[in-house]
Amino acid sequence: MPELRATTLVDAPLRTVAAALLDARLLARSIRGLGGRISGGPVLHVGLELSGSVGPVDGTLLVTRADTTGVSAELVGGPLPRFVLLTDLLHTGGGTMVVDSVEWTSPGGPLGRFADVIVGRGLALRVLEARAAAVASRSRELLNARVVVGAAIVRDGLLLAQQRSYPAEAAGKWELPGGRVEAGESDRDAVVRECAEELGVTVVAGDQVGPDVPLRRDLLLRIYRADLVTGEPAAHDHRDVRWVGPAELDALDWLPADRVLVPALHDLLA
Repeated sequence: MPELRATTLVDAPLRTVAAALLDARLLARSIRGLGGRISGGPVLHVGLELSGSVGPVDGTLLVTRADTTGVSAELVGGPLPRFVLLTDLLHTGGGTMVVDSVEWTSPGGPLGRFADVIVGRGLALRVLEARAAAVASRSRELLNARVVVGAAIVRDGLLLAQQRSYPAEAAGKWELPGGRVEAGESDRDAVVRECAEELGVTVVAGDQVGPDVPLRRDLLLRIYRADLVTGEPAAHDHRDVRWVGPAELDALDWLPADRVLVPALHDLLA
């Protein structure tokens, strides 16, 4: 089974680099220069299917990991018996080490071995090089990104979610409460203020939950655990609020950025 590996040291914190990796548009841009295409969503999350082609490889990649440790995807529809793309992140004193690797199994026989040597290795190496350059560039952009905070409010083993009423493209979808951090305000102070404004409750903000999630070129979503102190959550600016359990998390129609956080929310409820 052929395998190629490449390492890149990025001068940015691990969470920033992880956020860059979650930007699905980054992957699309990195292979566009190789004559490839890929589509599937604005951000990577577990269960997302990416369809496209790079050179002779045309198929569907299923995302199997997308968090602060890195991302993984495997081919579930295409010409190769096996194709896996792995990116692992390691914190170092000089920045974040990005370890990219590609593993694949070619069709058997002389033709498959010829494809490995002539096509497969060269194509995989170009993909890794393009991806590494794109990750480093996107990480630099995100270093000074503005932040939108969200609150993961848990009570009696249930998580509070709220349903959007606008704009039209987001209406009916679910998200965690929150909003933009204002000038001079800390992330946790913003969580407390947004919960008071949106839900009419008082909370205490705790640790960050899950990875930073890229929303736009200069905007990140960051979620914090929040404990309810006083009040009963009400839908002031949203269509509805609901307490959901672990069995409902996967089925809820989340906004794409919040969908990324579902594995971390499962851990929180556990």
